[in-house]
Amino acid sequence: MPALEKSVVLAVTGAVRLLLGAYFRRIEVYHADRVPAGPVLFVANHPGSVTDAFVVGTSAPRRPHFLATAQLFRFAPLAWLLHRAGIIPLNRREDDPAAMRSVADSFGAAHRVFDAGGVVVIFPEGVTYDDSRLRTLKSGAARLALDYEQRHAGRGGLHIVPLGLTYSAKERFRSDVLVFFGPPLPVANFLPQYAERRKECIAGLTEKIARRMQALLVHVPQMEREHTVEAVKRLYLPRLRLGNLIIQGPVPALTEEVVLTHTIADAVDFASREMPEHMAAFLARLRRYEGLLRRLHLSDEAVEELASHRRALPRILGWSAAALLLLPVAAAGWLHWRLPTQLVESLARRFSDPKKRKAQAPHARMLAGAVIYGAAFALYVGLVQRWLGWPASGWYALALPLTGFAGHYYLKQAALLLGSARTASVLLRAPLARRRVLRMRAALIRDIEQVRRAYRAVLKPGLEPGAVAE
Repeated sequence: MPALEKSVVLAVTGAVRLLLGAYFRRIEVYHADRVPAGPVLFVANHPGSVTDAFVVGTSAPRRPHFLATAQLFRFAPLAWLLHRAGIIPLNRREDDPAAMRSVADSFGAAHRVFDAGGVVVIFPEGVTYDDSRLRTLKSGAARLALDYEQRHAGRGGLHIVPLGLTYSAKERFRSDVLVFFGPPLPVANFLPQYAERRKECIAGLTEKIARRMQALLVHVPQMEREHTVEAVKRLYLPRLRLGNLIIQGPVPALTEEVVLTHTIADAVDFASREMPEHMAAFLARLRRYEGLLRRLHLSDEAVEELASHRRALPRILGWSAAALLLLPVAAAGWLHWRLPTQLVESLARRFSDPKKRKAQAPHARMLAGAVIYGAAFALYVGLVQRWLGWPASGWYALALPLTGFAGHYYLKQAALLLGSARTASVLLRAPLARRRVLRMRAALIRDIEQVRRAYRAVLKPGLEPGAVAE
């Protein structure tokens, strides 16, 4: 790699890591060991716009080259930077129908990366979106891979590695991200009959990629069972984490949620198929239980606290004492950063598509925040330096970020405190309602336990998403 290109890559990667570390609380990377040596094509879902490229680029165990829309290259300085960072322009039909001939040039550039044993990333959905559902894949990834292997008579050694990106709440500051690498697919296995049945082979590989990608995502695609799966997760996920047959050994929380969500979805399908009367009764009880919670203005998270006066009331008192002690620190942080935060939010809304605001919010906030928070920090420290001098300005500079994070988390915990106070009011005002809620919840958990015992009898230990039989 030329020295200039290497310097650009290191500088861009460092800046992106810094932005991601500030915006996200944690980025979990699971099964990066699945990425083989030699040429690799990553195929990833695209729920977070430019943020997806940031996350993949800094989480992959090998340096990736991205296929990105040619629209990004219309601004000459940005085009220079993107080329030096290894980004390959790709014309889509919606970008410029007359320029589709340049797709061959883009594929040729990707093939040269493969020839050098490198890694290319493509987002085969072709668009970004706000929710977590996997969209219909375009055929470009399969065509790119099969064309390369055909050129090398099946001896190119190219592997496709499906990649699942799951954001816990991408539009929210200090949320979590999961980067889940699936098992590699040897492209040569799909090459037979490609010359004679090109369209069928491309469609078959595209379908295989879609199934593998869906297995790596936390979202359950079938709308009719989504509510049931989410309800079972709220009621039972803590218990399911204990003694399950799916995950062997400790894994990060969001990774575990992806794996167990698919297990719950499979169990719901199993119960609907094998235990229809039991499932119907469970759904009826679930509707009554959720209706009661709405009438009492209680969340599912608060119901656990209803189980014991001894746990709920001391917790509320403890949170109240901590809130009073930390109020001055949080207030200082909130006052300092409120105006810059409002400006960042205003710019993020202005420069993002209203239809894709959740998807575009992270990178819009990161880029705007890097400028605005940096300028605010410099202004605050400069004023203190002028008025009070050194070392007061140094201590002030160290305290500014800490008080800012304290103010952010204080507001989040204040919402939990209000929920706990609401729970306490139910404990004190409506003991009969409390007992009824707990009885209904216990009955639902017994129903889930019955399905779990039946499902475990047919479950194979150690099975993971992305490695299932298809």
